[in-house]
Amino acid sequence: MSLTSILSAEAIENAVKECQAPDSFSFKKFSQLCGLTSKSPKEVKDVFQILDEDNSGFIEESELKFFLQRFVPGARTLTDAECKGFLSAADDDNDGKIGVEEFLIMVQS
Repeated sequence: MSLTSILSAEAIENAVKECQAPDSFSFKKFSQLCGLTSKSPKEVKDVFQILDEDNSGFIEESELKFFLQRFVPGARTLTDAECKGFLSAADDDNDGKIGVEEFLIMVQS
């Protein structure tokens, strides 16, 4: 399964272009632009599984750095500040990683 089987390639491209500048990434804006917010919980969970590169059941800070590259190869990496902000916004149980339910809540809020 690929991200473009769930989200349109054009929407992904537009979302990545919107956050090309360092420290301009906003997960809320990105997920709206790429169409993630309009997807079903199952589709959001499918996206999570694709982003969980090591299949640990969590998206760790090391995986967040390459978040945009999972959508578009060659996209920039997230800055440390963006990774920490993303993690703190989504990590409801403060375990230092984002679980599938936390990801789903963040997409839907």
